[in-house]
Amino acid sequence: MEETISIKDIFKTLKKRWKLIMLLTLIAALISGSISYFLLTPVYQSSTQMLVNQKQSENQLDSTQIRSNIDMINTYSVIIKSPAILEKVIDELDLKLSVEQLSGKITINSQENSQVFSLTVQDSNPTQAVEIANMVSSTFQKEIKEIMNIDNVSILAKAEIKGNPTPVKPNPLLNIAIAVVVGLMAGIGLAFLLEYMDNTIRDEKDIETLLDLPLLGSIQKISQHK
Repeated sequence: MEETISIKDIFKTLKKRWKLIMLLTLIAALISGSISYFLLTPVYQSSTQMLVNQKQSENQLDSTQIRSNIDMINTYSVIIKSPAILEKVIDELDLKLSVEQLSGKITINSQENSQVFSLTVQDSNPTQAVEIANMVSSTFQKEIKEIMNIDNVSILAKAEIKGNPTPVKPNPLLNIAIAVVVGLMAGIGLAFLLEYMDNTIRDEKDIETLLDLPLLGSIQKISQHK
């Protein structure tokens, strides 16, 4: 006889193992919360905005020049994270970082068909994140004139320290929510696994299901009185 599982059986299993499911969910949430609040180092973020715009003697720029400025952002993204720029930033700020480590803290983002791009720095120290962002942008603006013999970078917005800096990661609430979902799924999966491995015969239905034998009859329990 082929065994089938009904919705009733599913709910029966969940009801039977609900304590295990809740326990695993709680454990996952506690572990995630403990790691997020007490073990992971908060990371702060600061950004500057720069404009790529060739300075002209005339007041107008043609579409070809604008397209050229936009295309240059890809090249500038590489130059900004190069030793030619970052070594000077490390020296100016006396950072105890290698070029590779500093480069890993920097992200360049630009919108399609825009001459503006942002330079974002993430660091465990909010003040240092601001200092690095501003120093990288100002150093790049100065050095690009010598590197490419072109003066078309302007700083639109400098990085600033907010009154009460908020870390961008970790996000404890998000981590706990994910842990709850994972713990719940793990608990449900373990509950069904234990139910599948449980061959204990408790009632007439278990005889038919586990032994694949027809039930011919049953004997009522007879209480014994002294």
